[in-house]
Amino acid sequence: MTHDEGSGNADGEVQKSLRDGTLTVLGQLRAASNASFLCDAEWGAAVVRCIYKPIRGERPLWDFPDGTLAARERAAYEVSAELGWHIVPTTLLRDGPFGPGMVQEWITEDESRGADLLGVFEPAALPSGWLPVLRAVTEDDAEVILAHADDERLARLAVFDLIVNNADRKGGHILATSDGALFGIDHGICLHQEDKLRTVLWGWAGREIPDALLADVKRLGMALTGDFGAELSTLISPKELGAVQQRIQRILDTPRFPRPLSGLGPMSPIPWPPF
Repeated sequence: MTHDEGSGNADGEVQKSLRDGTLTVLGQLRAASNASFLCDAEWGAAVVRCIYKPIRGERPLWDFPDGTLAARERAAYEVSAELGWHIVPTTLLRDGPFGPGMVQEWITEDESRGADLLGVFEPAALPSGWLPVLRAVTEDDAEVILAHADDERLARLAVFDLIVNNADRKGGHILATSDGALFGIDHGICLHQEDKLRTVLWGWAGREIPDALLADVKRLGMALTGDFGAELSTLISPKELGAVQQRIQRILDTPRFPRPLSGLGPMSPIPWPPF
């Protein structure tokens, strides 16, 4: 069974609708840095809400000159599915109203659950058990702390970001749903061969990565030597594929969450603003 035949976080009907359904554009997401359209994918009686990002609407990035953002989004989904974690919404490549691009199942966020995972607090209001990431001072000289919950779903997402070398894990790219599921979105600037990890999920720095996650990472590394590696090589460059394998080996050799470099600015390990 391939990832497009009922695997991942969607059943076969969702997959079929996203892959073969008629895309109807409902509107453009103006806040997105690249052309992004809210659509319905209709196949028979099934209608699936989705995001469509045409390749022709991608803004060129000097530090990601190879391939397309759409292919990187698809590759991130493939990695998530191969791990068995299904933390990236179903993501396919197909033609659309504005040419070839990426379609991704729309995830309805439960904002109240998201607030239980990540936030900015005054020091005295930091929730018990939460993990601080960054201390900062506002324009009003008030001290605040960026922190996230010590949640196993976030930890899994943090390990995923290590593997795909996510250069832009903002808080707004983490979606919690009413049924308790957690998804990561916007993976267009992942999988570069150079280390570019930028994330708000640094709270476990220096801690051991749980054995259950390491077992899945090891299994992914083995899959990359076979058919799955060949499949991924159609989406990213040979150097980028080799870098994925190197990052996996690094995780297995030193099974701890890495520590970020200090400071903000262009090379900050924390995307700014973080939301």
